[in-house]
Amino acid sequence: MPLDLSLYLVTDAALCQHYGLENTVSEAVRGGVSIVQLRDKQASNAQMIDQARRLKALLAGSGVPLIINDRLEVALASQADGLHVGQSDTDVRQARQAMGPDAILGLSINAVEQLQALPIDLLDYVGIGPVFATPSKQDHAQPIGFGGLASLVNACPLPSVAIGGLTASHASAVQRAGADGLAVISAICGQPDPEAAARAFQRV
Repeated sequence: MPLDLSLYLVTDAALCQHYGLENTVSEAVRGGVSIVQLRDKQASNAQMIDQARRLKALLAGSGVPLIINDRLEVALASQADGLHVGQSDTDVRQARQAMGPDAILGLSINAVEQLQALPIDLLDYVGIGPVFATPSKQDHAQPIGFGGLASLVNACPLPSVAIGGLTASHASAVQRAGADGLAVISAICGQPDPEAAARAFQRV
């Protein structure tokens, strides 16, 4: 089944706290989220494995894959569908070898030099950004804007998802830039109605 990157949810533990991680993900998927990444920089591996297993059970039968951010050990222990790594995280070759050929593997990029160094045969998609500055990640690289996004997407041989400060109002611009989808955090996590927040992207 082809990978659907159209609406990619990246979870945030603090933003999801009030509504609950599982409730947020469940409603977001009902609203149209096509892929879910579990991201929690503060949690221990044991805590994340527990979270991942619960989300994996929740997503069973939905067709929505669960991706783990950065933590290879968590992805393996929870039998998640894939792993997403940054430029300074787990090595892509190591991740692919450990996860196997069927796992979904993504890598963050934000510059032409990184694009040129892509191990294309090992990756399923790339995350491109940040498009805009975002409070969800304090140490992000310089924002690239829609012009930078379009430039990298057009030069990228892999499916791509835009990320960084994006909301439903940006969906059309992301589409025009040529990306296969957009990744969001605060546009769904922490919203009073995650299902309605996700559906807002389908109406654009």
